[in-house]
Amino acid sequence: MDTAFPYSQYVTGKNFVGRRADVTLMGNLLSQGENILLSEPPKSGKTSLVQQALLSMRMSGKVFSVGQFSALNIRTPEAFLLKLGNTVLRMTASGPAEYAALCRKYLEGTHFVFDSENFTEENQILSLGWDLDETDIRAMLRFPYILAQERGERIILIIDEFQSLAHLENPDVLFRPMDACMRELRDGSLFSWIICGSGVNAMKGIFSSSLLFHRQLERVRLSPVDEREMADHVHKGFTMAGKVVSKELLQGACRLFRGHLWYINHFVAICDAMSKGYIVEQTLVEALNSLVAIHEPRFNAVMEDLTTHQISLLKAIVDGVVRFSSADVIRKYGLNSSANVKRVKDALTKKEVLVFDENDAPQIIDPLFEYWVRNYYFEMKD
Repeated sequence: MDTAFPYSQYVTGKNFVGRRADVTLMGNLLSQGENILLSEPPKSGKTSLVQQALLSMRMSGKVFSVGQFSALNIRTPEAFLLKLGNTVLRMTASGPAEYAALCRKYLEGTHFVFDSENFTEENQILSLGWDLDETDIRAMLRFPYILAQERGERIILIIDEFQSLAHLENPDVLFRPMDACMRELRDGSLFSWIICGSGVNAMKGIFSSSLLFHRQLERVRLSPVDEREMADHVHKGFTMAGKVVSKELLQGACRLFRGHLWYINHFVAICDAMSKGYIVEQTLVEALNSLVAIHEPRFNAVMEDLTTHQISLLKAIVDGVVRFSSADVIRKYGLNSSANVKRVKDALTKKEVLVFDENDAPQIIDPLFEYWVRNYYFEMKD
């Protein structure tokens, strides 16, 4: 069903709000063969930005092929490389004969094979005929580069939830040859990676806290969406549905969600379902309560996983504290010592509850969770 407030899938075209400069930047980088890194919180608009950029590139006459897969369920190097190979083959060939021919041409000498029986039964193009070795890893990582170059065709590969690869028993088995491949084949390449991750601290650990991938990917940051622009978009959607709502109320909602478009669209979709004509403030309050109720089990689970000291630090942040090592703060919130404060901060970043900026100032990553913690868990009154 067509809706003015989609939140169950990515958006492009008329439903894409703001971030026009981000779209232009990403399109220019991809057109120049650059690799892109998108490290942003869950549901903050990464996929919508990528798809809008690709749409704009196609509309300008650019020709390219795109593949995409998620690393969320990958726990072995073999699984990653098979998923990579299967994705590249599906985007550049069709049918068993072409798959088999490409495997023979580009993966000869490796343990990757086209198994017709496995393809028929499991719909998997590639199989591993033996244990994985370094030759296999290098050949598969080079595969899309060589294929793009020989065909003279730009290929773009999107990997979602890349931070999940940090859970591999030894992530460097993949990360080091991937970094080496980017360095070796980058110049004049027709192949580009778009690496996306919603674990912002885990992604920082992979791409900023080590020497790997240094200057091999261009970081694209999601620009904040102006609350007035978002409120105008929502107001237009309600107007087209024959409903009336105050723009000031909508701007207040956008401010509460810190411009998080997924939450905003879900929130106003609930408002839309609850109203028939004029949308009053009470409708927005009830919609907010409904949205909180939907996510409350997830928020409860987050808090159940925190220690007493971690909860105390969270309370300090909600109270507006940004420096935690003073004796007064440590005493007031029962944080024990400066060394303990560091351990607690590290734990909360690892759990993707907090992010710290370059000035070491904290922010709760999820804006609705922040609202819930303040108003429901700590029972504070604004």
